[in-house]
Amino acid sequence: MSDIDAVRLNFSPATLHLLNAILAIVMFGVALELRADDFRRVLRDPKPVLVGITGHYVVFPALTFLLVLIIRPAPSIALGMMLVASCPAGNISNFLVHLARGNTALSVSISSASTVLSVVMTPLVLRFWASLYEPTRVLLRDVAVDPMEMFVTIFVLLGLPLTLGVLAARRWPTWAARARVPLKRFSIAIFAAFLIVALIGNWTYFAAYVGRVVFAVFLHNAMALTTGYWTAAALGLPERDRRAVSFEVGIQNSGLGLILIFTFFGGLGGAAIVAAWWGIWHIIAGLPLATYWSRRPMIPIGEAAS
Repeated sequence: MSDIDAVRLNFSPATLHLLNAILAIVMFGVALELRADDFRRVLRDPKPVLVGITGHYVVFPALTFLLVLIIRPAPSIALGMMLVASCPAGNISNFLVHLARGNTALSVSISSASTVLSVVMTPLVLRFWASLYEPTRVLLRDVAVDPMEMFVTIFVLLGLPLTLGVLAARRWPTWAARARVPLKRFSIAIFAAFLIVALIGNWTYFAAYVGRVVFAVFLHNAMALTTGYWTAAALGLPERDRRAVSFEVGIQNSGLGLILIFTFFGGLGGAAIVAAWWGIWHIIAGLPLATYWSRRPMIPIGEAAS
């Protein structure tokens, strides 16, 4: 066992409850932006959404497992990578897709589907891949993670706020229209502020060990972005859809990952630092890529294949 595996970041129960509430507010704000057309679009043309979900919950976790086998990080870092790969799409993916001139409607559909499915998929995907790798299998056994308990936790954090947000938007559409933008900005700002405060409170550990995860997170995030893009390309989606799938796979809900790490793994050092650094890095990597794509013409499918 590496020294980073013995580190436990300090989050009080009150702090964890606050993080849970912040994530619930974020998900409620996301739900206010959902439209019936988002779901009808999936039914009319399910292929792009299925491609995005497959890249998100099948291809990327499988490649994460291969990356872990290649770089052999400390067990807690490996578990953090697998957990991040099991989480749904992050809440800034839609913004990055819009900036990149990608298919924003498709992005919203994939984000919504991945978040709804995360109630079942996140525990199952994590359990499956972590059980195949001996060091992470030991961690799962030591903490005795109950998939059903994780299912309930994710439903409360994501499923319930999404449901309430959709119902509120239907019941009070005028209020929802006014509240969408300020609520989204407020929730993202307060979540970012929370992460900063949490990092300051655990700065000794973070400063000592973040260098151990920087390269792994860089490779992992780059692989996620390219996995989404080339999975969509291989299955014949047009350029605007590829950009959407790229960000839907490459931008993960690391906030959910952090909550699960503190709830079920006691703030396990390597895993928590991976999730925290992911939350920072995917923005650092995503913004330049979106800006670059915003200045590039769309590549026809025939040209991309040639």
